[in-house]
Amino acid sequence: MLPPRFLIAALLALPLAVVAAPRVQPVPIPEEMRSTEFTVRVNGVPVDVAHAAASYEYVSFNVTGPVQVEITAAEPGFWDTGVDIEPWRLGLRPARQGQTIRFALAGPAKLSISRPRDFLNHAKMLFLFAAAPPAPAPHDPAVQIYPPGVYRQSLNPKSGDTLYLAPGAVFFGSLNLWNVDNVKVLGQGTIVYDGPQDPDNDQGWMQKPDWHCIGAMDAHHIEIHGVTCIVRSRTWSIQMKDSTGFLYDDLRVIGGNPGNANQDGMDWLGGGDAIIRNAFLRSSDDVFAMQGDWDGYTEADMVRPGHNVENILIENSELSTSISNVVRAGWPQKIYNSRGFTLRNSDVLHAGIGACGQTFGLLGFWGARGASGEHSGFTFENIFLDNWYSLVQMEQENPALHDFTFHNIWALDQPPLAASTLTGDVSAVTFDNVKYGQHRATNDADLPLESWSGAQKAAQYTSSSGPVAAFTTDPPTIAPGQKISFEAEKMPRAGYTWLFGDGSTATGRTVRHRFPDALGTDLDGANGAGRFRVMLRVVDKAGRQDWAAQGEVAVAQWHDATRVASPLAPGLVWRIYPGAWTELPDLSQETALFSGASANLLADSHGFTRYATAWDGYIEIPADGGYTFHLLARDGGRLVIDGLEIARTGPPFAQVCGSPGNAVRYARGSLGLRAGKHLLHVEGLHSVSQGTPRLLWEGPGLRLTDVPSAAFLHAAGTDVNP
Repeated sequence: MLPPRFLIAALLALPLAVVAAPRVQPVPIPEEMRSTEFTVRVNGVPVDVAHAAASYEYVSFNVTGPVQVEITAAEPGFWDTGVDIEPWRLGLRPARQGQTIRFALAGPAKLSISRPRDFLNHAKMLFLFAAAPPAPAPHDPAVQIYPPGVYRQSLNPKSGDTLYLAPGAVFFGSLNLWNVDNVKVLGQGTIVYDGPQDPDNDQGWMQKPDWHCIGAMDAHHIEIHGVTCIVRSRTWSIQMKDSTGFLYDDLRVIGGNPGNANQDGMDWLGGGDAIIRNAFLRSSDDVFAMQGDWDGYTEADMVRPGHNVENILIENSELSTSISNVVRAGWPQKIYNSRGFTLRNSDVLHAGIGACGQTFGLLGFWGARGASGEHSGFTFENIFLDNWYSLVQMEQENPALHDFTFHNIWALDQPPLAASTLTGDVSAVTFDNVKYGQHRATNDADLPLESWSGAQKAAQYTSSSGPVAAFTTDPPTIAPGQKISFEAEKMPRAGYTWLFGDGSTATGRTVRHRFPDALGTDLDGANGAGRFRVMLRVVDKAGRQDWAAQGEVAVAQWHDATRVASPLAPGLVWRIYPGAWTELPDLSQETALFSGASANLLADSHGFTRYATAWDGYIEIPADGGYTFHLLARDGGRLVIDGLEIARTGPPFAQVCGSPGNAVRYARGSLGLRAGKHLLHVEGLHSVSQGTPRLLWEGPGLRLTDVPSAAFLHAAGTDVNP
């Protein structure tokens, strides 16, 4: 072995790229937390996979530069239906080989990895935390240092304490911040909380030590860095009551419980003056919630006035929930004031679906049944929406909600599944550059937005004063390997960055690109066509940005139009199959009792309240191209074109808190279709919800919109009901 001085000289003589090679430092986990669901290697280095909660696993490692990630699923065929890596704005698309996927990371990131549109409470998900190495422990004898290892205890710091939790220090317990000031928790430790709460009822609201992963009561000037919170019981994950001056940096929270409820990511019960940055939160309820107090569910508890919640900033974070809202404020009968809330520069990976008295959204403000208070100064800015449900649900009976701004909201690849609503004493709500794909919402119909009970003129629509991202493609019909031109709308003194959805990028106002295959961004392309999520980011000299997104379908297999000899009439033939099914049955094995025709996806149920419907006929395709069809249904829906199943919604997902029916489920698929008539078959179940399936399409020169009645045809001879 070389003496130390010669070893150093030898290292200095090496090429810079060798000396500066990225390092991978896996964060140790206890044997009892290790999972066999996935195997992970980073730059060839094995990284242990930990079980978090519910069916969620995670990996944690530190990096100093770009790395290659390899993930192998234990379940055979796990990735066969596709791979979804979020945030989508990173443009990551793995290479897939059997049960293994591989992709590159440019540096630190927090990712959610699952199968496309599979993110609810029973989904099998892997969360990946790649971080810069934490700062070393301070050289101060007063600092309490916890080296790697297992600690079966809670942390109960006193005022003025500094704790350093080294990477690999795992505490089975809580962090209790009770009546303390000036506390710091540093390092990169993990807290696993699994308490005694009733799994079938909400006891998580209680304010007492050892009842949350992090609990604070009358605590002030607290810094928490690099902590991972794993929450397995039905309790509110991080709760702060009448506490101020909190800073959370590089926080990771993963919560899941069998009840799929009452497991918020972070709650304020009075207080505020808080900053949360570089965080990742996966919850089984609201990701963030604000109330003036919460002392129980009795009438006296509900109507007791609470304390103000003020000045909260959340930025540069990734947010995910299986149910409920991303941000929740207000509650029926609650009395308190709030102001100064900002969520910015963050990704909504998964937003809850359905309703709890009020439909879930990016923001849910539910001030019903006598609730009152002054709430103002809420700002949502530079927010990326991946899988989401609705934008805003705001209700306040007594003064007042005002000055709410939604600026630069970019929905990258999915339409809203439910309408937004403003109800009651609501005013000065501004939607500034809210975009779905490439289209900016300019009115209530675009959003869509419904206003009730005095809020009819509350919404204002404005266009951003910054750059505008928009682009066109040529030619509109794409084959794998074909050279495509992308041209952005010209903006003065702007920079253009393209992410093509296949893992590649480019810069410049006009670029050319070839898609490598017909599998699409999520590797879920079937039937010979795949949809790529193309995104354009435009930044001006002042640093202001705008994004545009559009699905581009690469077609390897074309489906010819059907030759129709008999006369056709407008509309579709429908058949009614009465039955008390809980999921869409195989209608080929059932017998229809009634039939008829209608102009679109409507039918006469003949008084039945539980039944399935099948619609048959043709869909008129206006031009050759790759088309994407989007199917929305509450109880269950299925779309078949030319005998191929294009989309089927997931199992029914019940709404909660007494809200009737099921949530809207979403599915989509792509197909290469020649212009002309193609066989169409749609199925919809009507079990506990109202309404019929909704079918949207997009294609060459066709912006995402509902399929119009004029596109439906059927064999003449059956009258069409109006």
